[in-house]
Amino acid sequence: MGLQLQADKQKIRGSLSTLERLSGKIESGRIGTLMSRYFAGLDKIAALVVRGSVQLAILEFGRVEQPGGSYGALATKLSRANTIFGADAKRARLIGTVGSDAAIALSLLAFSFTLYRATRLAREKQQLLEQSRVEALTDALTGLPNRRKLFTDMENLLRESPPRPLTLGMFDLDGFKEYNDNFGHPAGDALLARAGRRLAAAIDGHGSSYRMGGDEFCVLVHEADAEPLLAAAQEALSEYGEHFEVSCSRGSVLIAPNEMTIEQALQHVDQRLYTNKRSSRTRQGGEGHDVLLRVLAESSLSLATHLSNVGRLAEAVARKLGLSDDEVTLTRLTAELHDVGKTAIPDAILDKPGPLDANEWALMRRHTLIGERILAAAPALAQVAPLVRSTHERADGAGYPDGLRADQIPLSSRIVAVVDAYDAMTSRRPYRLPLTPDEATAELRRCAGSQFDPGVTEAFIAARQEKAGAPHTHGSNGPTTIAA
Repeated sequence: MGLQLQADKQKIRGSLSTLERLSGKIESGRIGTLMSRYFAGLDKIAALVVRGSVQLAILEFGRVEQPGGSYGALATKLSRANTIFGADAKRARLIGTVGSDAAIALSLLAFSFTLYRATRLAREKQQLLEQSRVEALTDALTGLPNRRKLFTDMENLLRESPPRPLTLGMFDLDGFKEYNDNFGHPAGDALLARAGRRLAAAIDGHGSSYRMGGDEFCVLVHEADAEPLLAAAQEALSEYGEHFEVSCSRGSVLIAPNEMTIEQALQHVDQRLYTNKRSSRTRQGGEGHDVLLRVLAESSLSLATHLSNVGRLAEAVARKLGLSDDEVTLTRLTAELHDVGKTAIPDAILDKPGPLDANEWALMRRHTLIGERILAAAPALAQVAPLVRSTHERADGAGYPDGLRADQIPLSSRIVAVVDAYDAMTSRRPYRLPLTPDEATAELRRCAGSQFDPGVTEAFIAARQEKAGAPHTHGSNGPTTIAA
């Protein structure tokens, strides 16, 4: 644009020299002055356009073009000169040529400006489209590629020939919910962002890392031996501090081209992840509950023995009822820890040889709430805490602490209530002699439907009698209440 303007200036200067010879210096000088002002305006507009100041260029263009602007003044002067020298055809043609050259220069500037603006808009549009495409494939919080990008990358990698080894690893953070609850969501987002950066660094050069959403991450590893990288990724996603612990569970699958679809690979890795996650929770729960059982044993050997018996019986009933392995484990943990809150009850009340008074009963009934708080403080035992809270609820709604009834009471808690009562009745207490197994069984049946779940009661009796080789008989029902 600048070179063309310079060429136009030289052409018009030549025309002005000829005009000066025909009309004199004064008239041509006036036209030349106006022409200089006009081209100065063009130069200013061109400079603004080049710098990208489009709005200022538009304003300046308007000032030059309006009747009082430099182009308007030039056009007026040329028109007047053309009228004055209209009798001389040669002069008129020369003046017209000067005006035509100026108009061409202005048109060229307008066209160049329009072309520049159109080019800039097209470039900006392309940049926006590219930015939108990147954002659609990127997780905003961590900056990692997202689930959609994972699918795209897997499709491309599986089409490679020859195919490379490809392992898909999926990770889920353990303890992240507790971290969020304790420190707040902004702190949780910051932790996810840190974990994402560490994961990307751990996999860099050997594959790609992704955030699937929430506290789930994923990697694609291109190495034949992916295990060291998966372990490094698991470590990168874990973070420990003075008052928190965020660890990581993982699952992985080796993707065989032409033998497994992307959807099948994701399904397999998801199943393995949550199988490992459940196993990890069970192991962690076992470690935590072993510590608590040791505390109970140091506090009261008889209480520890009682809890061990209740745990064994509860596991048998859970299996008799057809519960899954995870539910069986959860039921046993609940049974073995259901009285952990009694560690806060004075020994004088626990070992009292006679009946408890109203105040002592009120304190005793708090032990399920205390137990819930103790267990809730350990993330690995958090699932057990609400079940322990409900182990002294009754089928008729007269239990504590919440007055739940029938199916409102968790099944694991209903199982523990039955086996706890049976073990308590068949054990020696400071205030009474133990009942025989048959007497205790009859007592359970009399309280089925009011204090105990009838189905759980019968499952317990069947499991006990099968183990003892005794026949399965039914007894009578009645309103007797068993205090555990």
